[in-house]
Amino acid sequence: MNSANVSKEQWVEMFQEIGLDDATMAQWHRVFEQRNPQGHQKFLEWLNISGNEIAEIRSL
Repeated sequence: MNSANVSKEQWVEMFQEIGLDDATMAQWHRVFEQRNPQGHQKFLEWLNISGNEIAEIRSL
């Protein structure tokens, strides 16, 4: 995996590999959003997630 080109799917697979379920991943996003909204936005963009999906994720 090239760290410059990690996809959303690869990131989710890594989370699942360490035992995170959907609810825990959503909680991770909520904490990230609360603590560092700009960093969260940039991270989601880095994963090449669409603007609509980013808005949905950030509203969790």
